[in-house]
Amino acid sequence: MALDRPRPQAWTVLVVFTAMNLLNYMDRYVVPAVQESIKHSSLALSDAQIGLLASAFLWVYMASAPIFGAQAAKRSRTRVIGLGVAIWSIATALGGLAANYGQLLAARATVGIGEAAYGTIAPAVLADVFPERMRGRIFALFYMAIPVGAALGYEVGGLVDHMYSWRAAFFVAGAPGLLFALMALGLKDPPREDDGAPVPSGYRSYGALLKNPPYVRTVLGYIAYTFALGGISIWMPSFLVRVHGMALVDANKKLGVVVAITGLVGTFAGGWIADAIAKRTRQANLWVSGITMLAAVPLAWWALVTPSLPTFWTAVFAAELLLFASTGPINAAIVSEVAPALRAAAMALSIFAIHLLGDAISPTLIGWISDRDTLAHAVMIIPFAVIVSGAIWTYAAWKGERAAS
Repeated sequence: MALDRPRPQAWTVLVVFTAMNLLNYMDRYVVPAVQESIKHSSLALSDAQIGLLASAFLWVYMASAPIFGAQAAKRSRTRVIGLGVAIWSIATALGGLAANYGQLLAARATVGIGEAAYGTIAPAVLADVFPERMRGRIFALFYMAIPVGAALGYEVGGLVDHMYSWRAAFFVAGAPGLLFALMALGLKDPPREDDGAPVPSGYRSYGALLKNPPYVRTVLGYIAYTFALGGISIWMPSFLVRVHGMALVDANKKLGVVVAITGLVGTFAGGWIADAIAKRTRQANLWVSGITMLAAVPLAWWALVTPSLPTFWTAVFAAELLLFASTGPINAAIVSEVAPALRAAAMALSIFAIHLLGDAISPTLIGWISDRDTLAHAVMIIPFAVIVSGAIWTYAAWKGERAAS
């Protein structure tokens, strides 16, 4: 039976999961904050090797996600989440002990296992404790941790790197997660929403999802979106150093501020607007996501081609406001387009697809192009991916409106 109000423990779950999500993204973004220092350290990495650090994490993350998604119905979800947080925290800290590139690559890849356990199951649990009418705002609050965590990754990683070393930055980023891993063990796995409809279980659930056209269209747009964000998040600090001549510590600091402000405002505004217009259309999440992506295209292009640093900051601020606006609505759309019993599997398959074809590719591709040309030219594939995402989501919203009429 569908919920009409939040469950008693819903707000506690939201607070704890949001804090975990913040640490999740802090751990991810410590790498771009220190990658220039790693490049010029004794490890002497190429741009392609730096890009592969992000890609290796994402390959393991996406490969692990379907395993956790298929097993979510058989295990205590909060215990699996606690295990995942512990794994990614320890692996992050181990990156600071790497004596060579292979060890650093292995540590970053292992982070993906822990984050897959969390990223697959946490949104499904939130959908089970909050009613559908609140999901745009609730998912917006949950995913507001992404820009804050990213900003902390840039800020804390860059500051610790500047004051101590890039190795110390990994220790500082990894340690807090162990406390939250213990907190997860104290949470009860909430009751699972059940609409009574028979659904396949285990790995067969993925076949059912692939036969769901609204879900497939949503994930296709998410792939292009994630491709763009992967390129932006990994290469913007280096872009500012090489193209605009900024010091790395200053680039990380200013990017952190921009990501934090635009992420908080954009993510919350997108979720609020989607919930507000949901009274008029069931495709509100897709309309908000598609239109904001299309509006971001000229701004993203402008930011990457302008020779003026003040113009860059103006354009990138506006573009990121629009990019972050889709974060809550598009994830709310994913869990709302499938049966309750398939939510964890839907998140798992989404994670697998968006990373396999999205940001597992873009950092390495941009690095590969940069090694053969320039970084300024390599990043120009980003606006193209944004327009593809916006076009798919807008079409999906239109198609959904026609199907409902």
